[in-house]
Amino acid sequence: FRKVCESAGLNKYLFEMANIREHCSWVTEDPEAATEKAKALVSAAVRRVFYQEPLETKKVPVNPNTLVVGGGIAGIGAALEIADSGHKVYLVEREPSIGGHMIQLDKTFPTLDCSACILTPKMSDAGSHPNIELMSYSEVVDVSGYVGNFKVNVRKKARYVDVDKCTGCGECVKVCPVEVPSEFDLGLSQRTAIYRPFPQAVPNVFAIDKRGYPPCRAACPAGVNAQGYIALISQGKFKEALEVLRKTMPFAGVCGRVCTHPCEIDCERGKVDEPVSIRSLKRFMADYELRAG
Repeated sequence: FRKVCESAGLNKYLFEMANIREHCSWVTEDPEAATEKAKALVSAAVRRVFYQEPLETKKVPVNPNTLVVGGGIAGIGAALEIADSGHKVYLVEREPSIGGHMIQLDKTFPTLDCSACILTPKMSDAGSHPNIELMSYSEVVDVSGYVGNFKVNVRKKARYVDVDKCTGCGECVKVCPVEVPSEFDLGLSQRTAIYRPFPQAVPNVFAIDKRGYPPCRAACPAGVNAQGYIALISQGKFKEALEVLRKTMPFAGVCGRVCTHPCEIDCERGKVDEPVSIRSLKRFMADYELRAG
């Protein structure tokens, strides 16, 4: 119908259809009521044309990359098919590993094939495919834009483990003193606070499940987030460490010299080698601020 408009020299987007056949006359037990309805549809279509404006078709560049939200069997399959066709794919999964619920199953209906035997090769392919960027432990927080030019904000949750250095050896599990119910086993077993959901996880990287305050922060009368600024100091990010420290402690220089440092007494690091010298680091940051101005 739009081509007919174009052949008559009219803009094709000024066309409006009143679908009498499907909406009125196709199947009806009341021809009179259908006739009145048809009149109303035609009248509405004519009135709508009055407000329509001519549109022009134009070509614009688009971003062919694809975002797949959810790393279950459906998301993995979609990502692999798109990636195999030569397009870039961003696969976002909110859990530490892709796999979804299927990896938790023993067998699949109706063939009763091994669930892991079907899924783990696909997981491995998705994790190593050159056209797939795997964003595990992440969630989509905002989508804006339009077709061909969407913008997506993704929040990546902290693993508290260096992804580049972790080899997945599992030695950290042997020394972790904290156990919590395992989500992968639906709470029927225990796992350590540092964990990977299951042995075939992709990526094969551990994560630390942080809940509540660490002992050092709980013991601090001022509630200072010692772990936060100590981690930044160890990376040489002194300015960022000072910002974290200043949020809860305006007089770091004073506390770094007169504090009785109960945080060091409760520091869990003492079970491994020796407690972190939190008071000295606090004093160091105060002196750094004075020197830096």
